[in-house]
Amino acid sequence: MNDNEKLSYKTAGVDIDAANQSVEMIKSWVKKTKRPEVLTEIGLFGGLFALSSSKYKEPVLVSGTDGVGTKLRIAHLMGIHDTVGIDLVAMCVNDILCHGAEPLFFLDYLAVGKLEPLVVESLVKGVSEGCLQAGCALIGGETAEMPGFYKAGEYDMAGFAVGVVERSKLINGSKIEEGDVVIGLPSSGIHSNGYSLARKVLLEKAAVRLDDFSPELGKTWGEELLTPTRIYVKTILPLLELFDIKGIAHITGGGLPENLQRVLPEGLQAVIESDSIEKLPIFEMIQEAGRIEKAEMFRTFNMGIGLAIVVSTRYYDEVLKYLKEKNENPIIIGKIQAGERGVVII
Repeated sequence: MNDNEKLSYKTAGVDIDAANQSVEMIKSWVKKTKRPEVLTEIGLFGGLFALSSSKYKEPVLVSGTDGVGTKLRIAHLMGIHDTVGIDLVAMCVNDILCHGAEPLFFLDYLAVGKLEPLVVESLVKGVSEGCLQAGCALIGGETAEMPGFYKAGEYDMAGFAVGVVERSKLINGSKIEEGDVVIGLPSSGIHSNGYSLARKVLLEKAAVRLDDFSPELGKTWGEELLTPTRIYVKTILPLLELFDIKGIAHITGGGLPENLQRVLPEGLQAVIESDSIEKLPIFEMIQEAGRIEKAEMFRTFNMGIGLAIVVSTRYYDEVLKYLKEKNENPIIIGKIQAGERGVVII
C-alpha cells in the first residue's frame, strides 16, 4: 500500500452506496408483507407494530430465532439465493407455532463478505415469500458487510420472529396423557437440518454434481437440496380454533427423538412406528450412500415428517378428516404411553 494513499470505508471493503442501493431494491418485497398493525416503513431505527387490545384478553408474546445452517453452502455453490429466505422464516415461525402462536412480524440479519445488491434482493425476496406464507410482516432487518470475516460471495443469515397467543390457549404439552395419538405432517424434504452430513455423504463420498438430474428424485440434486422448508402456519392456526391440540413439535435438528420429547410431560413417552412414515427418496439415498444407521438418520433428519401434533383418541379421526379436506396428507405415526420420558422409534 502506498503511504500517501487516502483510505476510506470503501477501500477497506465496506460500500455504503451499495448498501443504500440494496435497501431501495428490497423495499418492494418488504411492502408485500405489510399488515394493518405495522406503523412504520423500512429504514427507521425500529419497526413499530401495534398489538390489538381488543382481540386478546391476556396476550402472550412468543419469540423465536434461528438460521438456515449449512444449507447456505448449496445456495452459494449454485448461485441461487431466492429460496433460503423461505427457509429462514420457516425455521422461526414453525417454532413459535408449536406454542399456538400466530406469527406477527419478522426481522432478518444478513452478514456478507462483499455486498452485492442483486444477491441481497434475492435473499430478501425469499424472506418476503416466507412471510407471505406465514402471514406475518417483515418489519426490519440489518445487512452487515464484513470483509475479512466472510469471503466475497459468502453470507450468513439469521431470523427473528414474534407471535402472539391467548394465555388460555397456550400450548406447552402439559395436557398430553397416555393413549394420545401422534399425527405427522409431511416435510418437503430435508428442510434446513442435517446438511453437514448430507453434504459430506452426497457431495464428498458419492461425488454427486448439483446440476445433475436424478431420475429417482425427478429433479436435479441441487433442486432437491434447495427445496424450501414447509411453513405450517396456515394449516395449523385454523386447526387450533376447532380442536384441542395438546402438543406440537417442529421436527428440526435432532429429528423426532429430540424434538417430540420437548413437549412430553414426565412419565410419558412417544412410540413412533417408522414404517408408517412415507420414505422420501432423498433420505433413502443418503442412508444408503453413507451407510448410516437408522437411529442416526432419525436423530439427524426429519425423515419425512416436518411437524408432529399430539391429539386425543376421542377426536383424532376428526382432526385427520379436517387436515385431508385442507389438502394435507396427515399420518398417524405413533402413540403416547407410560414410560421414561422420551421417544422410542420402532
